[in-house]
Amino acid sequence: MRRASAAAVVTAGAVLTTTVITAPAAQAAAPPKPSISAKGGFLMNSATGKTLFTKGADSRLKTGSTTKIATALTVLNQPNLNLNRKVKYQKAYSDYIVRNGASSAKGLIVGDTATVRELLYGLMLPSGCDAAYALADTYGKGSSRAARVKSFIGKMNKTARDLGLRNTHFDSFDGISNGANYSSPRDLTKLTVKAMKNSLFRTVVKTKGYKAKPKMPNGGTRGMPVWGNTNQLLGTYRGAIGVKTGSGAQAKFNLVFAATRNGKTVVGTVLTAPTKEARYKDAKKIMDYGFRVA
Repeated sequence: MRRASAAAVVTAGAVLTTTVITAPAAQAAAPPKPSISAKGGFLMNSATGKTLFTKGADSRLKTGSTTKIATALTVLNQPNLNLNRKVKYQKAYSDYIVRNGASSAKGLIVGDTATVRELLYGLMLPSGCDAAYALADTYGKGSSRAARVKSFIGKMNKTARDLGLRNTHFDSFDGISNGANYSSPRDLTKLTVKAMKNSLFRTVVKTKGYKAKPKMPNGGTRGMPVWGNTNQLLGTYRGAIGVKTGSGAQAKFNLVFAATRNGKTVVGTVLTAPTKEARYKDAKKIMDYGFRVA
């Protein structure tokens, strides 16, 4: 009887030990959601479409020059697009940036001829409002410049509608608003995910500097400054691959951004940050969080 009792105790102990060893480990707690200073923010995994971060994601906010993402995508969507098409830089484009105190594709002179490819770099890197005007004038339809610009902006809005962007409307080709130019963090991010499917767009927005070679009226090549990318995430945030800055009196400071790490690509937007530095700080916090939960 004593031997049987001892065996039972040993067996019970063995069972107890086995149970302790095989108990599942507790799952690591999810990281806390970051707090950002911008009024609106959104982040998604571009491959899966998974939402990774939201703050006022569907709020209609001013976009500033992040509007130019739609400008570029509308150009790139043109049928039979010829990137080597030559566009003459006209006085109207120069007058426009002077009149509005707007950013420009510096170095272009009235009478110069640039290619569509060069104008896309001028649009997205130094955020040239003159390059945006030239592209709108070139790819809009109509007998007058005003009609062509209106037509092009219509195409931008059609692009938004086709993507199901319900909180987006453009009234300009560059973000200098006439009162009805807005989008939401979610919409701008979705627009950018679509644009990033285009190989030229991806190449342009991750380029730190570009030197165009426009032709002067006499046929010579104009010496140009390097157009630097206004996006300071490039080279300062590991894996950054774009995309576009924006600012304005009402828009404050905006940023659409993207990065790739360990085979995962995240794309996001912050709108109406209080300072230039804050938009970058917000973007980095959101992406750091996103890569942990993607």
